[in-house]
Amino acid sequence: MPSATSSPTLTLRDVRHGYPNGTRALDGVSLTIPCGMFGLLGPNGAGKSTLMRTIATLQTPSSGEVRFCDIDVLREPERLRRTLGYLPQDFGVYARVSAYDMLDHMAVLKGITAPADRKVTVETLLQQVNLWDVRKKALAGFSGGMRQRFGIAQALIGNPSLIIVDEPTAGLDPEERNRFLNLLAEIGEQVVVILSTHIVADVADLCPRMAVMVGGRVQREGAPLELVQGTRGRIWQKTVSRAELADVREEHVLLSSRLSAGRTVVHILADHDPGNGFVSADADLEDVYFATLADARRVHAGR
Repeated sequence: MPSATSSPTLTLRDVRHGYPNGTRALDGVSLTIPCGMFGLLGPNGAGKSTLMRTIATLQTPSSGEVRFCDIDVLREPERLRRTLGYLPQDFGVYARVSAYDMLDHMAVLKGITAPADRKVTVETLLQQVNLWDVRKKALAGFSGGMRQRFGIAQALIGNPSLIIVDEPTAGLDPEERNRFLNLLAEIGEQVVVILSTHIVADVADLCPRMAVMVGGRVQREGAPLELVQGTRGRIWQKTVSRAELADVREEHVLLSSRLSAGRTVVHILADHDPGNGFVSADADLEDVYFATLADARRVHAGR
């Protein structure tokens, strides 16, 4: 556990993991993740979930080092688990059990055996995630957002200093997504929270620092605004007809296309002015993400 006077930090150095079929899920991942919200952005298959399972001590990498404060995570997994909260992508629960009873059971598993202590813990968490009014309801009747908030409640048992949430907003409606992200933001002020997702807006809304993973590697890392500024002069836009879209896709590296007033606004990636009516675009984090994917594909194709 970090001391009261220090801020917790997670450090990964050259973490690698391969599978017998030759797939390299993690290919030399090095990151320093400070206190606060950290966004890990990448497409499905980028290696994010493998990395999250590795940090959560559910999977041992082929090589590398993972440290959380003074804990050598790979050599002392039990120490890390005592200060870890984890909400995996597929969070299963006993559907017929009430939220209160399930959280109470999980508190026992986390080592809170005294009934009075457990009562305070469970009731505090249910209030914090705004599930107190449905505490006696079976989890089977919860909406997707309510289940995710319950997932965060179980992850917070024992006041962890490291919290991992893997694809937490996938499938949530906009109202539930906002409620869930606000909850994460409140939690992330004093601890390390890793938000692993392929949804750019989640990272843009929450995270002062982030990394983009593609193909098992960290391709970009930094503050979102710095990364956006780093694409300056490489993102170009143009309004085209639907008939022209195929030509744009053929001739350029197309990052995105959006409908606007019945016309299509395209963003492309180019190191120099492509001419033909394209103008320099004000990039956003989505452009950074798609540009990173395009650059990674180009490097892979050139190998």
